Amino acid sequence: MMDSPFLAPFDPALVAAIAGATAGFALMVAVALGLRQAAYRSRVQSVGDRAGGRVVADKRSAKGTAVEQMRQILTRLNLMPQDQIRALRGQLATAGYRDKQAIVVYLFAKLTAPAIIATGLAIVFYWMFPAILPGLMKLGLLLAAILIASRLPDIVVRKKAALRKEAIRKALPDALDLMVICAEAGLSLDAALDRVAKELQQSAPDLADEMTLTGLELKYLGDRRQAFDNFAARVDLAPVQALATTLVQTERFGTPIAQALRVLAAEQRTQRMMAAEEKAARLPATMTIPLVTFILPCLFAVLLGPAILDIIDGLSGVLTN
Repeated sequence: MMDSPFLAPFDPALVAAIAGATAGFALMVAVALGLRQAAYRSRVQSVGDRAGGRVVADKRSAKGTAVEQMRQILTRLNLMPQDQIRALRGQLATAGYRDKQAIVVYLFAKLTAPAIIATGLAIVFYWMFPAILPGLMKLGLLLAAILIASRLPDIVVRKKAALRKEAIRKALPDALDLMVICAEAGLSLDAALDRVAKELQQSAPDLADEMTLTGLELKYLGDRRQAFDNFAARVDLAPVQALATTLVQTERFGTPIAQALRVLAAEQRTQRMMAAEEKAARLPATMTIPLVTFILPCLFAVLLGPAILDIIDGLSGVLTN
């Protein structure tokens, strides 16, 4: 009878692979259920608020949710230090994740992603295709996968934050122009922010979200400068920091806000044009390597190929004679 890995129930590699696969699947299901239950509670809360009532969540049911179980696991493992929570919350807010449960899902993903990916590779290497690679190469790939998976949530958050910043950067000059129009029409700064946020809700939702939050902070915070500082800290862009500084100075010294915003909008458009010109100026140097690598060999083959073939035919005729 032929030996088969399916008939080796006590093989340590097989047992470890099955246990790891089961644990990884359970963790993924927990994360998915947590996100689904969080979205469901948010919808129930919004429906209750619109109906004029207040939805009171049961503490016992909240403890049974997947996100709450993630929080308990992280707390027991001491993976949620209070001194790092604020910094992580700021990074997630820059990427657009402001929910209180986002930091729990983020830390739980950092904890479980290496185990899930390593388990999947272990199943492929040691169970499904055991002879595909040598043993040392399998171990090296597993260690590399664990290292990459441990940084995967950070990479996702940084990528999302970079895309969000770029979208805000592109929409900022148009938002400044709209604020100039609102200011010249006689609206206050708070009303101008609300109006511009409504106008940009479809075309620039990220910037509209930030402006809406800034308008709410201006209404409810005692220090208006703190609201502008929070706006600059959340977005972490030089143009937004310049906008926050300009708004603080206009309120402090009483300068006309429309004129200041018009100058700032012109500066932002000039900087964007200069960035486009700089990118166009770098294009010839950037195209040098692809030109030398892919285009010139084909060009040489087309131009010199017939001549080389004629020379070969002439030499072969001379040698035969």
